[in-house]
Amino acid sequence: MHLSTLLNRFNEPETLKMAKLGRELRAKGIDVIDLSLGEPDFDTPQHVKDAAIQAIRDNWSHYTPVAGFADLREAVCTKLKRDNNLTYLPENIITSTGAKQSLANAILALVDEGDEVIIPTPFWVTYSELVKIARGKVVAVRTKVEDSFKITPAQLEAAITPATRVFMFSSPCNPSGAVYSMQELEGLAEVFKRYPNIIILSDEIYEYINFVGKHASIASFDDLKERVVLINGLSKGFAMTGWRLGYIAASTSIAKACEKIQGQFTSGTCSITQKAAVAALTGDLTPSMEMTAAFTQRRARTLEWIQQIPGFKCFQPEGAFYVFPDVSAYYGKKAGDDVINGAGDLSMYLLNTAHVSSVMGDAFGEPNCVRFSFANNMENIDKAWTRIQNALAALS
Repeated sequence: MHLSTLLNRFNEPETLKMAKLGRELRAKGIDVIDLSLGEPDFDTPQHVKDAAIQAIRDNWSHYTPVAGFADLREAVCTKLKRDNNLTYLPENIITSTGAKQSLANAILALVDEGDEVIIPTPFWVTYSELVKIARGKVVAVRTKVEDSFKITPAQLEAAITPATRVFMFSSPCNPSGAVYSMQELEGLAEVFKRYPNIIILSDEIYEYINFVGKHASIASFDDLKERVVLINGLSKGFAMTGWRLGYIAASTSIAKACEKIQGQFTSGTCSITQKAAVAALTGDLTPSMEMTAAFTQRRARTLEWIQQIPGFKCFQPEGAFYVFPDVSAYYGKKAGDDVINGAGDLSMYLLNTAHVSSVMGDAFGEPNCVRFSFANNMENIDKAWTRIQNALAALS
């Protein structure tokens, strides 16, 4: 059977692959602890669920506008003004079936064959693959743990060429947990001001899960705002991963372009989700802050475990719910027939031996690291890291 060559341009997400392997082991009766997927282990807040139930009763069950209901787009504008002091109109907002679709819309709307997209490493696995789907060229700029896994203005300027079309990053960052301060963003903004043709994709999906202070958005700089595509959603901050609601805030021309693309792929996202999203975006943020408080405690416990593991070098995450240690000290070691030649081998060894799932750093553009989530309860975190410690101790 002939399949499209499009399939050869990109890879299956390693995050989903590891989750699938974990499920297969569980189906065999093995107790696997999942530290691979980026999903809060909390339930959706009650007032959001109540809004969805009411929407069903009110028969919000028909096709929706491609860009989203008017009240939802107003709610996004309200949220952006309240939380970020950013002023947008509903015409600047496009809601989608998750932030991943928002990213895809933006890349397909902006990137032509041969256009260069600068992405600091480590980056979320889908960034590079979306660029490949659009036939663009990924320009990965490797950051260092000494720089808190953040790109510097000098690195940014050195990566820019006449073919540069887009700069794409996340803050808080998946997988590193790096959070850019307003001062750090200002340094990048000064570079961007010299290159007016570059569009900035700012993924802020982990906004509420911040351990170091108030969230800062690069859209806050008036000189750049028209060139920023701000991407966010409800999955992480509101524990609504299965509801599938993401959104962009962008200039009218980019928003209309994304709407045109989405109109041929999915049209508008779920009507019930949209009504629930209004309640989430405009309602009480206490449940979100309680989740962040729990993640703060879990981060501390996870870092305590990592400090006990010889050879691990780990940046203390400032946001999101991952640790991303350098594990290269274990490369070349073995236990029986298991030889650790890289991060992928180590992740598979931990899955098959310790029965703990993780994600190899290669998928994020950083081959010396492995991503471990702490979006799990404290009991499972302790159990998982006890197993990891024992499995690593068996390598020689």
